This record gives sequence, structure tokens and C-alpha cells, in this order.
Amino acid sequence: MIPRLKELYTQKIVPNLCSKFAFKNKNMAPKIEKVVLNMGLGIDGNDKNKLKNCIEDMSLISGQMPVVTKFKKSISNFKTRKGTSAGVKVTLRKYRMYEFLDRLVNIALPRIKDFRGLKDTGFDDFGNYSFGLKEHIVFPEINFDKVERIRGMDITIVTSGKNKSETLALLKEFDFPFILEKTSENKERKN
Repeated sequence: MIPRLKELYTQKIVPNLCSKFAFKNKNMAPKIEKVVLNMGLGIDGNDKNKLKNCIEDMSLISGQMPVVTKFKKSISNFKTRKGTSAGVKVTLRKYRMYEFLDRLVNIALPRIKDFRGLKDTGFDDFGNYSFGLKEHIVFPEINFDKVERIRGMDITIVTSGKNKSETLALLKEFDFPFILEKTSENKERKN
């Protein structure tokens, strides 16, 4: 079964983006290529039980088994040793990616305490968007009673957009709740 956001993308979002940016071909429209989820453990990476709990939580959130990342260098100030566990990460593509984005936008983000929207400063020069969550328990798959410690996670959305404006338009079409940074132009409009 095709995910709801995939159908929305092919039927509505692509024609909207083609008309907005005057693309000659529908394949020129930006698309989401993958979503990368990352949860760092820090010192807790040495504890096998905490690592196991993080792997279980990440697999519930993403729907697939995460990869355990390792430290590449020993750094004494951070109390890390080369080869020990640093965190867990998952790369989502195709249908799982669209299903995760649907749950993220419609369920998880509105559950964040005092949530006003995502900042539009997380874009890089290559059309990717990154942001962080302070609590991984905003996802409904996580049982709050079984969580030992609330952890943060980073989410990176990799798109084929050429610049920030194309990627921002694409994510707004997917109903991402962005707040615009206050500039002098916005202040003048209010006055």
C-alpha cells in the first residue's frame, strides 16, 4: 500500500512546485531522498543495558533496526575511547521515510511541550534540513513508563533541492510547521 504522503507528493506537491519555480519537467521538482535519525549516547554507550534500551526505542520509532555508531578517536576530555559505542542511527528511505514523516508532522511535533514551530535556520547549502528533538518520548510508539532516561535525537532530511528556497517550499508543502525568523521587513509590515 502506498503511503499517504507519497500519493500527496505525486498528485499535488509536484505540480505546485513546478508552477511555483517554473520547472519545465516534473522530474526537476525537489524530492525527499532520505531521512537520517541519530541518537547520541555519550558516556552511556559503555553500559550495554542502556545501549540495548536505546536500540529498542530507535527501532520502535523508525520501524527498522538501527546501526550502533562507534567513536573514531579517544578524547580524554569527553571520556571517550576509540571503538566504544557513541550512539545509534537509522537511515530511512522510500515508504518507511514517508510513513515516518507523516507521524513526525502530524503526531510527534504537536506533542512537544510549548511547541511554536521549527526554525528555518537548519538548512545547509545543499538543500538539506536538520533539527533536533530534546525528548524522544514525543513519538507515540514509546511507552513512557519503560523509559529510563529521556534522550534527544537529531533528524536530518536530505532532499534533492538545489538551495534553501526549494527545500523550504517542499517541506512547507508537506505541512512542516515553520516559524519565520523575525527580520526588519517583518517588523515594518506589523507597523
